Amino acid sequence: MAHHSTSKVASGAAGTSSHSLKYCLLRLTTIMLVLGLPSAYGTDRIYLDSTDLNILVDENRLFHMIQIGEFKVGIKITAQVQHSDIVQFPSPTIDIPAVILPNDTVQITHDIWAYGKSPGHSEVTFNATPDGVIDLSKVFLRITVMHSQVISVISYIMGWIYFAAWSVSFYPQIYINYKRKSVVGLNFDFLALNIMGFTLYSLFNCGLYFSSEIQSEYLTRHPRSVNPVQLNDVFFSLHAAFATLVTITQCFMYERESQRVSMTGRCILGAFLVVVLVTAGLGAGGELAWLDFLYICSYVKLCITLIKYVPQAYMNYKRKSTVGWSIGNIFLDFVGGSLSILQMTLIAYNYNDWISFFGDATKFGLGLFSLIFDIFFMLQHYVFYRMAAENQTDADEDDLPLEKKTVDLHLAGRLNLFTRRV
Repeated sequence: MAHHSTSKVASGAAGTSSHSLKYCLLRLTTIMLVLGLPSAYGTDRIYLDSTDLNILVDENRLFHMIQIGEFKVGIKITAQVQHSDIVQFPSPTIDIPAVILPNDTVQITHDIWAYGKSPGHSEVTFNATPDGVIDLSKVFLRITVMHSQVISVISYIMGWIYFAAWSVSFYPQIYINYKRKSVVGLNFDFLALNIMGFTLYSLFNCGLYFSSEIQSEYLTRHPRSVNPVQLNDVFFSLHAAFATLVTITQCFMYERESQRVSMTGRCILGAFLVVVLVTAGLGAGGELAWLDFLYICSYVKLCITLIKYVPQAYMNYKRKSTVGWSIGNIFLDFVGGSLSILQMTLIAYNYNDWISFFGDATKFGLGLFSLIFDIFFMLQHYVFYRMAAENQTDADEDDLPLEKKTVDLHLAGRLNLFTRRV
């Protein structure tokens, strides 16, 4: 039949029927499938109902592979588990039968069971035979096997607690400044480093969370990863920058004596600013990906976190006093840092993922470094310079503005007069 149709075409006959043309196209498509050439089916013909699965040790969990449309050739899909000692599939293969007249709109659900063997993380990919019929390169599953669901819930709650503690930690300093009408004792280098650090941190979070272009860059480099920035990260960084800006505004409103940003602080800030501006220029000129620019901003923020407490600690040492520096800020920061490290410990135990605990030296080191400084500030406040802190109550009365003192004396006189009359 094929030879006969070809002869008609070759001879220029005009009697080729539409049925014959359809038959030729059908034969051509079948030959392409048999030869393993790519067909018109896209990755959306096969997908999973979830890309992340959390299961317990010794638990079986069901998930589904969704098939859209039928195929003219039989397909065998096999799961490829990254770590078979963590998760196993009792039935790792799905057989999709061939259909002579496929329905392209039908939806077929295939049940797949995953078994958690030991704590940890494992990726699961899928391949199909014969090759070229469907593309499963973007079909994958991340499976997390954990010891206990209770520990997971506790660590989740801890995350929100330390998020709240760190968010509120800015306000004791703002309140003390307002109450004293003075920022004497608050180091300006600390504030300058803080505002730059949180501004860059906000830039990093907002870029990865709001920019579709930067998200595409990230997914291109890490196709099976999720966006590391969540909405609470964006809120925390923007709120921290705002609270720091409020504190800086207080420095222009209240008594500050001769305090200013030191020359050393200006040089450090200038060096960081040059790095940011140069990399931003490279990004604008197309020489550097914007994602890399954001990474550099985050690295600068990490450097600032390492050094920002040093000026305040040194200032307290020189003054032999912590007056003007909020100990409430330190308490909340200490609570947040402690819960952060405790959460990391619980997660590492629950998922048997101690490599990420010790391997993420930056996060662990910064958390530990902040805790060490918090403890040092507590020692300065309650041990080394305790007498200065105890005398603060008496000193507050002397630090009141003249107008406030006059009003207080006037009210006291009226109260005494009223008492004598009674």
